[in-house]
Amino acid sequence: MEHDFILDQMEIQAKPFALCELSGKGELGLGQDSTARLHYVLSGQGEILIPGQPNLPVSRGTLVLVPALRSHTLRSFGAGTDPLPQCRPAGLNLVHLVHRQESGNQLGGLVVICAHINLSLKNLHNVIDLVRSPIVDTVGNNPGLAIPVNQILQEIANPSLGSRAMLRALLQQAMIALMRRKMQTSDLEVAWMQTLRDPRLWSVLTYMMKTPGDDHSLETLAEQAGMSRSTLAQRFSDACGSGPMELVRELRMQKAAELLVRTDLPVKRISAEVGFQSRTAFARAFVAATGLPPRSYRRENKSRG
Repeated sequence: MEHDFILDQMEIQAKPFALCELSGKGELGLGQDSTARLHYVLSGQGEILIPGQPNLPVSRGTLVLVPALRSHTLRSFGAGTDPLPQCRPAGLNLVHLVHRQESGNQLGGLVVICAHINLSLKNLHNVIDLVRSPIVDTVGNNPGLAIPVNQILQEIANPSLGSRAMLRALLQQAMIALMRRKMQTSDLEVAWMQTLRDPRLWSVLTYMMKTPGDDHSLETLAEQAGMSRSTLAQRFSDACGSGPMELVRELRMQKAAELLVRTDLPVKRISAEVGFQSRTAFARAFVAATGLPPRSYRRENKSRG
C-alpha cells in the first residue's frame, strides 16, 4: 500500500529527443546533459559505457536511466538483430543519431530511443536529480518492459496524428514499470524515496532542492529538520546514500549546468546563483564535477542542442 501511495503521487514526464541507430559494431558518444536521460533499447545487443561504472549490458527491452551530468557511450556488438521496421524519426521531431560500420558485417546493430525524464513528488519537481547512479532493468527481470517496444516501433515507423503524444505515454509506461519493480525489490537506487516516510527528512530534502544556492551548512539543515546535526547526518545518509552537504554540492552543479545551457547568464552570475562567492572556486568545483570548465561545457552542449 505504501508503494501504491508513492507511485500514485509520482508525476513522470518523458520528452523523447533522439533515436540512436548503430549499424554493425561501433560506438556512439552521448556526452553530458543537465537532466537525467532514459534509454530504451528497441533492437539489438550491446552495452552502455559510463566512466567509473561497470559496463551495462543491453538488449531489446532494456531500460537504462542515466543521472544528470554523466557522459556515456552506446556500444553495439553488431551481433544478431531483432525485427525492425523502417524508422522515420524526423516525423516525430526526433534527432536521428547514426553510426555505421565502415566495413565488414553490418547485419547486427543497436537501436535506442532516448528521452529526458522529469519526476515530481508531492509538488517537488526535478526529484529525478536525486538519482545518483544508473538504474537498469531488463525484460528478463521485468517482463512488462517488453510490452511498449513494438508499439513504439510502430509509432516511429508510421508517424501520424498523436504519435508524439503516444510515444511520451509509452515511455512513461516503461518508466513506471521500472520504478515499480525497483521499489518492490527495495533497490538502493531508489532508497531516497523512503524519506517520504519521515516528514522532517522530506522537509529538509525539499528545502535543499528548492534552494541549492542558499548558504547551507549541516547546522542550518539540521535546524530546518528539527534534528541534531549527528542525527540528520546519519538518517540522511541511511536514506540517500550520502551526507546532506554532498547532495547540496551535486544539486548546485546540476543547477549550474542547466543555467549554462538554457540561459545566456554570465558565468559569474551563475556562480553566485548556485551559492559560490568566488567565480574561481565555482569553476574549480564545476570542472571536478563535469570534467569541463563552465564556458567549455556551455559551448559544447549548446552546439549539440
